Amino acid sequence: MQVNPTFRLVYVPGVTPGKWVRVWEERLPDVPLDLLAVESGDAERTLREGGADAGLVRLPVDKDVLSAIPLYTETTVVVFPKDHWLAAAEEASVADLADEVVFHPLDDTLGLTADTLPGRPAVARPDSTADAVELVAANVGVLLVPQSLARLHHRRDLTFRPVADVPQSQVALSWPQERTTDLVEEFIGIVRGRTVNSSRGRGAGQAAPEAQPKKAAAGRGKPQPQRSGGQKGGAQKAGGQKSGGQRAGAPKAGGAKAGGRGAAARRGRPKR
Repeated sequence: MQVNPTFRLVYVPGVTPGKWVRVWEERLPDVPLDLLAVESGDAERTLREGGADAGLVRLPVDKDVLSAIPLYTETTVVVFPKDHWLAAAEEASVADLADEVVFHPLDDTLGLTADTLPGRPAVARPDSTADAVELVAANVGVLLVPQSLARLHHRRDLTFRPVADVPQSQVALSWPQERTTDLVEEFIGIVRGRTVNSSRGRGAGQAAPEAQPKKAAAGRGKPQPQRSGGQKGGAQKAGGQKSGGQRAGAPKAGGAKAGGRGAAARRGRPKR
C-alpha cells in the first residue's frame, strides 16, 4: 500500500468539497487533506504537473492523461440586473436573449464559442467571470454561467433565471491515470457514496479489524438471555426442591425421632 503524508485536493470556483472533506476526516483522521483552490483553467495543469493528487474540476479534461468520474451537471442561468425585464419570467430561453448583449468571459466554463453564444456579442471579452459580473451590474449586458457561479458572485442588485436549450457545465472528480494511489481510491469511494466496509481504499483495511470484534461480541451476547433465563428457571426448580424437600423431610425426621424416643422410653421404663 502506498502511503502519502497528505492528500492534496484541487477544486475550481463554484464547487464546494466540504461534505466530502468531512467524510474524509472521519474515515482517515491521520491523513490530512489539503485543499487548493484554483481557477477553472488551471485545474488540469495542476493535476498534470503533480500539484495535487486529485481534483474537483469542470469537464472536459484530457482523457489520455487524466481519469475522470462525472459527479453532477449544473443548471445554466442568465445573470442580469433586478430591474431587467427578464425578472418577470421564471425561466428564460435562447430567443429571449436574442437582442441582449451576452458577455463571454475568457474563463468561460460552458464551452461556448462565437457561433454558439446566444444574443449579441460584446465589443471585447471580459478577462474573467468576476469582471463580466461587474459589467452586468453596470447594465451593459447579461451573462450566462453555471448556477453555482451566479451564487458565488452574488450581488444585491443582480438576480438570475435558468435558461433552457443552452450548454451546461459538468463537474467531475479527476486525477492522473498513472497516479491512482490507495488514497485516490479512498476519495473515489467517498464521492461515490461507498460505506466504510465497502471502500476499496485505505479505510477498508482499518475498518475490518474493528468490525470483527463487534460481530464476535454480538455473537457472544445472543445466547446470554437464554443462559440467564435457564439459570433463573433452574434456581427456581432447585429452590423448590430444597424447600419442598426440607418441608417434606422435616415431619418425617421429626416423626422418626419422636417415635424413637417413645420406644426407648418404653424399653427403659422399669416394669412394675
